[in-house]
Amino acid sequence: MTTRRERLRKLVEVQEQLKALHETRRAGLLAEAAAADEEARMLAERFDADDSLAVLFPDIYHNRIAGALARRDARLAAARLETGLLATATARTNMVERAYQTERRADERQRGDRERLDLIEQKLGKPSSDP
Repeated sequence: MTTRRERLRKLVEVQEQLKALHETRRAGLLAEAAAADEEARMLAERFDADDSLAVLFPDIYHNRIAGALARRDARLAAARLETGLLATATARTNMVERAYQTERRADERQRGDRERLDLIEQKLGKPSSDP
């Protein structure tokens, strides 16, 4: 059977992985938003260019620009959601890590107490009664 300390250590690892997942997803969404913004900017520049086909197909340019801006806004909204999830994961990770550190210190304190008790019993010549 695993100890509470081991379970908490594993939970800290899982929480850190979850936190990394949210960080990665957020970064990806922000990169996609930046790419969509860049696409909209490039389309707008081509629309205004002298040799542009925008005169012949203005609706296509407007639709593509609007689509790129809509994609950018959707990715930014999703990135904001991931930011909230990341904050929650960070708080959980910190909470579990504090519990793990507390449990680890308690285990070390108990181990030290047992070692001191064993030393005292050895000096007194009594046999140790370890569980």
